[in-house]
Amino acid sequence: MSVLHIVNKSPYDRNSLDACLRLAQPDSAILLIEDGVYAAIPKASASERVQQALNNHQIYALQPDLQARGINPDNLIDGISLVDYDGFVKLTTDYDKSQSWL
Repeated sequence: MSVLHIVNKSPYDRNSLDACLRLAQPDSAILLIEDGVYAAIPKASASERVQQALNNHQIYALQPDLQARGINPDNLIDGISLVDYDGFVKLTTDYDKSQSWL
């Protein structure tokens, strides 16, 4: 079963991303939204773990949340794909299940 993992907490605030990365199966994807988009920055505390996860998972970041936080979408970890709200909805239909990490 393919799963879309949705992470909305900052890696500086919670360990949600670490738990997600530890438990996500290879056929799943990870979507960073709200403060979770801070994990997409190359110098973030979680950047090495995110880069490693790209070997097994497609990782997305919600572009409006990047913009709301003043993060330049051109300065993300290589391999992270950007999605808008329509793309977010499409991802939820592309995967069998969605799992939100709080």
